[in-house]
Amino acid sequence: MLQSVIRYSLIIWCLLLFTDVRAQSNVRENLPHFDSRLYHFGFLLSANTSSFFVDYKPDFSFQDSLLSIDNVPQGGFNLALLASFNPIKNVNLRFVPGLSFQDRGLNYTFLTDGNKVETYLKRTESVWLQFPMALKLRTNRVGNFAAYGLFGGSYNIDMQSQKDVNNVIAGKIVVKLEKTDVTMDAGGGFDFFLPYFKFGVEMKTCFGMRDVLIQENNQFTDPISRLRTRTFVLSLCFEG
Repeated sequence: MLQSVIRYSLIIWCLLLFTDVRAQSNVRENLPHFDSRLYHFGFLLSANTSSFFVDYKPDFSFQDSLLSIDNVPQGGFNLALLASFNPIKNVNLRFVPGLSFQDRGLNYTFLTDGNKVETYLKRTESVWLQFPMALKLRTNRVGNFAAYGLFGGSYNIDMQSQKDVNNVIAGKIVVKLEKTDVTMDAGGGFDFFLPYFKFGVEMKTCFGMRDVLIQENNQFTDPISRLRTRTFVLSLCFEG
């Protein structure tokens, strides 16, 4: 995980250095006093792809019939509000509360007694109420364009948690997740200053810091020692 964070950070800083030029631009600047305001507000519309970091038990193959467990990323979307505090030029503290509709899957492959292969896709659908805080570091404007890096974290509550589902009554085994999660977020994007508002395109990855798997001593949870969330988010930002 640390290597992934370092890689994303290097990419973001390369973009920042590349775009922070000092040349004069002949393009007429939109919203020339935008950066002089202490607060900005807006909203984000996002698409996400979610999966897991899976840590297996050293003896996970003790179940002779289990052949493999494969990550199956699933798609979802986010809706969020944006509040930005701008105490220093090109440095913003952002609070982006919202809802994230996420779906993840684990594909289990078993070998039956008749030497036939059977697969079971266990999906975990979540509606996360998220409270992200992030530090945004932006380049100087070049005309109506700027690039930025984003670093922070989020506390999340699953409003659709299946933590208390009774697997016996449900009639099938559900892979359950904890109701709360904490993520570390890293990403970056581009700001475009339009005549009436600022439009941004943002990409970030959220790395889960907690083990969210609820162990229930069945064939789907026994092989796994730890399960952490991972989400890639692509956002359209509208800020006034």
